[in-house]
Amino acid sequence: MKFGGTSVGTPERMKSVTQLVTRSDEPVFIVLSAMSGTTNSLVEISNYLYKKNPEGANDVINRLEQKYMEHVDVLYATEEYKQKTREFLKGEFMYLRSFTKDLFTSFEEKSIVAQGEIISTNMVVNYMQEQGINAVLLSALDFMRTDKNGEPDPGYIKEKLTKVLEENEGYQVYLTQGFICRNAYGEVDNLERGGSDYTASLIGAAINADEIQIWTDIDGMHNNDPRVVDKTEAVRQLHFEEAAELAYFGAKILHPTCVQPAKFAGIPVRLKNTMEPDAPGTIIDNVTVRGKIKAVAAKDNITAIKIKSSRMLLATGFLRKVFEIFESYQTAIDMVATSEVGVSMSIDNDAHLNDIVDELKKYGTVTVDTDMCIICVVGDLDWSNVGFETLATDAMKNIPVRMISYGGSNYNISFLIKAADKKRALQSLSDTLFNK
Repeated sequence: MKFGGTSVGTPERMKSVTQLVTRSDEPVFIVLSAMSGTTNSLVEISNYLYKKNPEGANDVINRLEQKYMEHVDVLYATEEYKQKTREFLKGEFMYLRSFTKDLFTSFEEKSIVAQGEIISTNMVVNYMQEQGINAVLLSALDFMRTDKNGEPDPGYIKEKLTKVLEENEGYQVYLTQGFICRNAYGEVDNLERGGSDYTASLIGAAINADEIQIWTDIDGMHNNDPRVVDKTEAVRQLHFEEAAELAYFGAKILHPTCVQPAKFAGIPVRLKNTMEPDAPGTIIDNVTVRGKIKAVAAKDNITAIKIKSSRMLLATGFLRKVFEIFESYQTAIDMVATSEVGVSMSIDNDAHLNDIVDELKKYGTVTVDTDMCIICVVGDLDWSNVGFETLATDAMKNIPVRMISYGGSNYNISFLIKAADKKRALQSLSDTLFNK
C-alpha cells in the first residue's frame, strides 16, 4: 500500500492511514511519501545553499521544524512518544543545518530531499507503535538501489529485501520510504520518475504481493480530466498497456514507468482514494476488455516540428538522420507522421528546440508550431474493431487537427491540436464516447 503526500499531509491524515492499513489481519507493506509541501521546502533549502545563502536556508529549516514540532502535539497522546519524536526531529533538523556550514554538492541535495520521507515514516511508525500496532520501519536505503544507468536494480532489491524481511519476521505492518534509494556507488539518490509509486511497484514485485495499492486523493483513474470536463467517471478496470498510455499522455494520477514491475510480475495494481476508502477505485491488470474505449487523456505543452524536403523521396537514411538529431539533444519524440516529401513530429521538451531546428535545416525546410496539445483516446483499439477510429474522429470533426497517430499501438489513437481547442475536444470526446 502506497500513500502519497496528501494522504499523510496532516496528523489527522496520518491517523486515517493507520486505520486503513490495520483494517485487515493480513500483514501489509506500506510505502509513504513525504508530507505534502515538505519536499518543496527541502528543495528550497538546497537552492539557498547552492546560492551560498546559509541564512536563507536556515530560515526555511526553522519554519519547517516549527511546523513539525506543532504536529507532534496533535499526533501523539502520550508524553513518551511526544518526547521520542521530538528527539528524532531535533536530530533531523540538526542534520539539515549541518549543510549550511560546508561547501554544497549535488549529491548532498539528494540527501537533503530524502529527509522528507525519512521524517514521515518515523512519525507514522511511532504513532502506530503508540497505538499498540505491531509495526516496524525498514530503511529503503538498505535495499532500494539503482544501477549505473540510473534504473532500478530488481535483482538486488529482491535479494536485499528478502534478507531484511527474514530478519524482521512476524510484524503486522512493515513501513518504508518511497522515492529514495541508493545509486550504484552507494550514494543517497532517488527514483525520479514515478517516485513513491515506483517504489511500491518494485517492492510488490520483489515480495510477490497479492496486490499493489496506490492510495491518492482521487477515486481511481477517470475516463477524462475532471478538472476540464463535465460528467467524468472512474474507470473500474484497465489493462497495464492502457494505464501506461493514459499516464504517459497526461493522467497525473500515475506515472507510466511505475506499473512496469507489476506488469512483468503479473501483480494487479489498484488505485484507491484515502478520502473514500470503500470506493472500488481502478484495478490495473493484464486483462483486455474487448471492444471497449476506456478513457481520454491530454498532454499539454507540446511543440510540433515539420521537415519538408523534396530530396526525401527515395532517400535512404533520411529518417535516421532526423531522429539522431533529437537523440543527440536527449529530446524524446511523442508522435510521428510521414509523407513522401516530409515528416512531422511532436515533442514535450523544448529546452533544445532552437538547436534542433538549426540542425534540421540541413535536410529541408523546417516549420514549428507551439502551444499544442496531444489528445489520446485509449481502449481496445485493435484494427479488427471496425469503426472504433471513426467514433473518435467523428467526435473531433469540429476541431482542427494537426496530426493523427494510429496503428503504433492496439490501445490508443492520438490527435495533435492547438492548446486553445483542448477543452472543446475533451468535452466532445466525452459526449460522443461515454455520455451517450
